[in-house]
Amino acid sequence: MKRKVDMKIRKFSRRRLFMLIIAGLFFTPLVSVAETNLNDLDARLSGTVILGDLVEYAYRNNPSIWEAREAWRATIEQYRLETAYPDPEIMMTYFPDPLETRLGPQDWNANLTQKIPFPGKLSKAGEVVEAEARIAKLNVDKTIRDIIVSIRESFYELSYIRQAQTAADQNLKLLDHLRKISETAYAQDRNTLLDMVKAQSQSGQLRYDILLLRDLEETEMAQLNSLLNRQTDAPFGRLEVEIDQSVVFSLDEIYQLAETHQEEIQMAKVQIERSKRKIELAKFQNLPDFKVGLFYAGIGNPDVANPPPNAGDDALGIQTGITIPLWFGKNKSRVLKAKAEMKRAEAAKTARVNETSAKIRSFYFRLENARRLIELYSKELLPQAAKSMEIAETWYQEGQSSFSDFIETQSVWYNFQLALARAKADYGKNLARLERLVGKSITIRQADHGMKKEGK
Repeated sequence: MKRKVDMKIRKFSRRRLFMLIIAGLFFTPLVSVAETNLNDLDARLSGTVILGDLVEYAYRNNPSIWEAREAWRATIEQYRLETAYPDPEIMMTYFPDPLETRLGPQDWNANLTQKIPFPGKLSKAGEVVEAEARIAKLNVDKTIRDIIVSIRESFYELSYIRQAQTAADQNLKLLDHLRKISETAYAQDRNTLLDMVKAQSQSGQLRYDILLLRDLEETEMAQLNSLLNRQTDAPFGRLEVEIDQSVVFSLDEIYQLAETHQEEIQMAKVQIERSKRKIELAKFQNLPDFKVGLFYAGIGNPDVANPPPNAGDDALGIQTGITIPLWFGKNKSRVLKAKAEMKRAEAAKTARVNETSAKIRSFYFRLENARRLIELYSKELLPQAAKSMEIAETWYQEGQSSFSDFIETQSVWYNFQLALARAKADYGKNLARLERLVGKSITIRQADHGMKKEGK
């Protein structure tokens, strides 16, 4: 039994790299497992940035993943420690004043003993470690998942900031043009002073927005670089973002998927199994252990006139022993403690399922709300704002409206651009958070159609 389990653990260890990569693939369809060194990835990140390259870089270079992986390896090695026999003991005694015996003086003796646990105790301890190894493996998957989700959140936030920068730059150019028109019209008594001041104020606000967005971009790039274990100021090129990420599962199906796939819930289930094994182990610990040994004594020649025929022969003995689990209170407490730990694990699992369901509902609402906002701004509000700006410009040129009305429509158009970019980023971030709760991808991936890309 011990040999079979040990072979199973070693096989489990050999497959760890493959399983880690699979865990990453579950959370993003963009993960690349190609054998590309970090220098090549760095060069690609300076050009066009896709999520797959970011995730691959983090998988290779993130210290949190290293830590979780080594903790798993340490747990696997613990199996051999827990299932091995205790070290044998040897005790030697030398007598400066030899003990006189019938056969002669005893100069020294030696004891060699080996403790043998009750049959089944070591294999049960191995089952506990097996459960701990499964928990450690799930923790590796959880760490990879959390890093991927953090990368996706930072990626979409950086995408929003850059889209907002583009919109602000475009609107600043337009507003500077309008401001010059306003100043010319004011000089010709066609505009009021208030119109000119409003144009200048709007231009100043846009310049402030641009400065703020630049600072936010540097902050977000530092956050993303920290996840990749790169230099804080390492650059990123143009971001390439998927825009077709529809959820294919209903809310009820998502609840079921989370209970099946989420790492924390799986860890809680394995923790319950571990507690059951610990209860069984505690019962084994209430059983006696055995000892076997050899005793050898060195006997000298007796200083007597008529020594016996076997005088001076060394003594050899076989020893056996057994521990006595006498303290029943201690033995009972072992079992009660293990049972309490199992009830605690069961309660923790139930609490985690309930907490996950509540969070899924919250993030699903945010995801759907972001999707509705994307449709609202892209299909209705933004086109209407652009049309209104054209009409306002025409009316202003024809003298049917004031310059302030023209500036106001331009401001609305700019704010709608920002709102659309914000909704797209929120959709991507909430999708990543929802998939973290589920433990797997919940979006459509059609192999027969090229994925739409949006350059940022």
